[in-house]
Amino acid sequence: MTAEQTVPSPGVPPRDQESSSVSVMPPRGSAATVRFPAQRPPARPVSRMPLLVADGVAALLGTLALTETQRHPLLVALLIAASLLLCPRGERPPVPALLEELPAVWGRIAVAWLVLAALAAAYRPEHALSVRTVLTGLAVQAAVGCALRGAVHGRRRAALLRRPHTALLIGPVATAQRVAAALLRHPRCGVRPVGIVAEQPDGGEGLPVLTTGEEVKRAVIQNGVRAVLAVHPSARTEQGQLLGALAESGCEVWEVDADSPSYAARERLAGFSCRRLDMSPARRDSVGKRLLDILVSGTLLLLVSPLLLVCAVTLRISDGPGVVFRQERIGKNGKPFTLLKFRTHRPVDEHESATRWSVANENEMRWFCRMLRRTSLDELLQLWNVLRGDMSLVGPRPERPYFVGQFSQLHPGYAARHRMRTGITGLAQVHGLRGDTSIEDRSRFDNAYIDNWSLWQDVCILLRTAASLVRPTGS
Repeated sequence: MTAEQTVPSPGVPPRDQESSSVSVMPPRGSAATVRFPAQRPPARPVSRMPLLVADGVAALLGTLALTETQRHPLLVALLIAASLLLCPRGERPPVPALLEELPAVWGRIAVAWLVLAALAAAYRPEHALSVRTVLTGLAVQAAVGCALRGAVHGRRRAALLRRPHTALLIGPVATAQRVAAALLRHPRCGVRPVGIVAEQPDGGEGLPVLTTGEEVKRAVIQNGVRAVLAVHPSARTEQGQLLGALAESGCEVWEVDADSPSYAARERLAGFSCRRLDMSPARRDSVGKRLLDILVSGTLLLLVSPLLLVCAVTLRISDGPGVVFRQERIGKNGKPFTLLKFRTHRPVDEHESATRWSVANENEMRWFCRMLRRTSLDELLQLWNVLRGDMSLVGPRPERPYFVGQFSQLHPGYAARHRMRTGITGLAQVHGLRGDTSIEDRSRFDNAYIDNWSLWQDVCILLRTAASLVRPTGS
């Protein structure tokens, strides 16, 4: 293995070089290793069918405003289809409410009738809809739709009051007790907290504090827990494995902003801003993400292969043998792989390369090596790692096993970065966290990227990375 010259990193504590292998993915919290009852069927999502039936019936009754000649079956079907297709497909808030969605409902109905009037005038001018007909039909459909939707929401609220979702709260005890008290004061939220998961017990009054995995498991089974509320941002990283295990057992995981309210949030629980977290591994590493990796990396490898050849030949001539730098890095789920890049440092022994922090010293590099570093061309060989499946185009940057073990112990949440494939670039990198920068900040950005992953976010990060190459700063 060819190694790169390295120097120690400030802030990294010394470590016994003869110690046994470190744990790459240490469990966070005492409950992380407990296996929860996977045989429970997942909580059924709120069915959209009653609301779709309500919208369809309202659209059908709205067509009564049409005259006999205008009530063509095609126009009726078009109005119903437009009313249903314009319904949002997003997730429903924890507690349904009619008043909050009235503007959106009226807007969708207005658009459906305007589309209907435009098409009727275009294809059947002799039976064009008058303004009075459009306004009458719109009013009838809106009135019936709101009445039926209100009935559906009322039944759901009543069901939540009779059988509220039992929930566990995860986070600092004081904050969790405050959120739990608010939920108990507002039973219309439909959530009944039954316990708090924390690392240390609390002797105060309030809900019981669960500190061991067995206690959490017993609470989940005995109370039929179906919801988990993370009441502090640290819970996503420090208790990430526990949240994932609870999600696999059929629980919905929600993040509650208990300390710094967001007034722009649409979803609220007892006045607290909240949002649902998708803990599904399939979402974090989807087929679409892999297809994007294969398509882009394969295309780029074909396009830049002449450039790679020129770089390799020039590097061999200007700086001697050992063009390709290979180093073991830690990837998804703590599995090691061999990372490839062009060598920009003189080789040293393998042990020093694996256990000392790499900081580029451009004054000691030859001109071509310095150019490779500043333009990030030395990273192009990692496209082969992406094509092979060792890495992704976008994701947390991979690190060496030695430092993964140390950073996992020093920085809560660092190990949780390995839930997803590592990447050539990532959210931390486009925010300037490259080279010798804060590991804590990197962990925070990387975990935020994983928690909020979407294919469009990957595209945006790739575009921002491409833009940054125009003004390279090196790493």
